[in-house]
Amino acid sequence: MKLIPAIDLMNGKCVRLFKGDFNKRKDFSREPYEQAKYWENEGAECIHVVDLDAAKTGIPTNDQSIQKIVKSVNIPIQIGGGIRSLERIEQLFAYGVDKVIMGTSAIENKELVKSLSTKFPRKIIIGIDAKDGKVSTRGWIKQSEVLATELVKEFSSFKISSFIVTDINTDGTLEGTNEVFIKKILEITDIPVIASGGVGSISDLLSLTKFEHSGLSGVIVGKALYENKFKICEANNILSQERINDIPINKDYYA
Repeated sequence: MKLIPAIDLMNGKCVRLFKGDFNKRKDFSREPYEQAKYWENEGAECIHVVDLDAAKTGIPTNDQSIQKIVKSVNIPIQIGGGIRSLERIEQLFAYGVDKVIMGTSAIENKELVKSLSTKFPRKIIIGIDAKDGKVSTRGWIKQSEVLATELVKEFSSFKISSFIVTDINTDGTLEGTNEVFIKKILEITDIPVIASGGVGSISDLLSLTKFEHSGLSGVIVGKALYENKFKICEANNILSQERINDIPINKDYYA
């Protein structure tokens, strides 16, 4: 299970939202490419980037920041936000992005996603952002009646790389993850799953390690890292120790 740091872009800046609310935004001082390099030096194996402006409007406005991030690091970059066409995917791959995340299209244009996952096998990630179990789109602004579980079942037959599942009610809260939701997703797919939303401590990370053997391949962390709740190198060391020793760690100690 990898710890994957997140960079959310808005107007060229690193930001974090509270429960996906664009009106509850916090800006961070480092330039996005500087933040990416810092996390690579801390031991990150991959970086998760979201263009929030594009997610909302469908129009890319942060490409300069994206290109600088890619050029600044030597680790894979996965990116989401407003990716709704073959042309956009080809453009991002040309920048050097490793994988692209499609979310809104998974609801609005399933045939496109299916054809793209065939054209770029294991390079497409399906992002499923859910509120009360139902999928939200357009940067979490539009609420659908589609159940996240039904979408996971449907897309599990496609040649995708993984699912990223986000529980919107916990995102940006630092109050812990929705383990019930994560467990439910893992039970219905053989595709690797990356969890997102709510991690506020190393204890929250360690609590998710019980799902590693069920297909949880990574956890995306944003606000907790920005606010120095813990460091990537610290978390990686503890996660590695647990993996090597295969013995329980006192999770309460790291809360």
